[in-house]
Amino acid sequence: MTEVAPANGGDMGRLGRSGWFGLLPLLLSAGILLAGNGLLVTLVAVRANLEGFSPQTVGLLGAVYFAGFIGACLITPSLILRAGHIRVFAALASLGAVAALVLVLAIDPVVWLASRALTGFAFAGLATVVESWLNSRAGASERGRVLAVYRIVDLSCVTGGQFLLPIVGADSFAIFAVVAILFCLALLPISLSRQTSPAPPASPRLDVARIWRLSPVACIGCITIGLTNGAFRTVGPIYAQESALDLEQLALFMSLAIAGGALSQYPLGWLSDRLDRRWILVLATIGAAVAGLWLTLSGNVSADVVLVGGFLFGAFAIPLYSLSIAHGNDHAGDADRVELSATLILMYALGATVGPLAASQIMESFGAPAFFAYTSLLHGVFLVFLLYRMTRRAAVPLTRRSRFVALLRTSPAFYQLARKARGRER
Repeated sequence: MTEVAPANGGDMGRLGRSGWFGLLPLLLSAGILLAGNGLLVTLVAVRANLEGFSPQTVGLLGAVYFAGFIGACLITPSLILRAGHIRVFAALASLGAVAALVLVLAIDPVVWLASRALTGFAFAGLATVVESWLNSRAGASERGRVLAVYRIVDLSCVTGGQFLLPIVGADSFAIFAVVAILFCLALLPISLSRQTSPAPPASPRLDVARIWRLSPVACIGCITIGLTNGAFRTVGPIYAQESALDLEQLALFMSLAIAGGALSQYPLGWLSDRLDRRWILVLATIGAAVAGLWLTLSGNVSADVVLVGGFLFGAFAIPLYSLSIAHGNDHAGDADRVELSATLILMYALGATVGPLAASQIMESFGAPAFFAYTSLLHGVFLVFLLYRMTRRAAVPLTRRSRFVALLRTSPAFYQLARKARGRER
């Protein structure tokens, strides 16, 4: 299993048919991994509720997941330097499968907390391996297309993975076995590939104070999105259960939110490249707050109303992450962009560590519909901050503005791939 970095690094020119065929194992592994993790995030909330775990415990399960996520973002580059991409991927895929099976072998909150922390570490590390590898293997002229294919893989696999839940059911060992199988299957394409591994990614530098001075709006935006969207992935399924949605409707609710975000990213991004980006942030924030109020008031109305609300929430709330980072990049120089991305993704993860805890406590005290009142309140606070900052700083001229990039919240390595792809298009 010797790993040798290619002599030409990532500058491979046009990939051609053979080059795309060489990327297929990476994309297959990524798709299987994204499907398994997306399914597991929803499954944990649903099964924990069925097992009688308190909302606070469910929230804590989400918090420790993102704590593990933060650790992986910081540590994985060093692990790859020590052992290489393939060995690290194999180790983390095995860890993810073990963590999934432990959940059903020991129905105990303490065991589940440890398992979720390990899963967060494993998934973020696995994403770093795949995305840094894609970044290196994609030629300069092909990065845009590789990025587009990877986003399609993400959307289709995460959305499709949700529907394994109603097919298999949430109340048996089988669904956890399916998740473990997916983590193990993700190992096969990448480990059996003949592709050589690239050089390890650089460890991200973090200077929170400097990034704050660079763009307070981007910092508060990413923290707010972690507090809201991170909590949605963790306790949103409980809201759906308490709204009397069955498992199939619950899977559709979560999938519609993801699809809504995917569909609205590009229209909002296109507008933000042509107008003051902060006004598009205002528009999306208002939309997310209104959609949250819709869901707060519609929990006992009908399943169709809840499903529409879920789509609208995703359409406005999910793009806020990419819009916030794009705004931060408007104020950054080329030398700042990777550090900016690493800092902002960790700010998101910090918000997502706190968000599920706060949201679960609110749900315990005021009922499941109060969750979206919580998201609307936070979006309202962010809106006020946005409007305040617009009085303190002029808009960035169009000639100096960075172009919008739709981002996945998987690892800092994804941002490097996206920036290089966008830079090639200029």
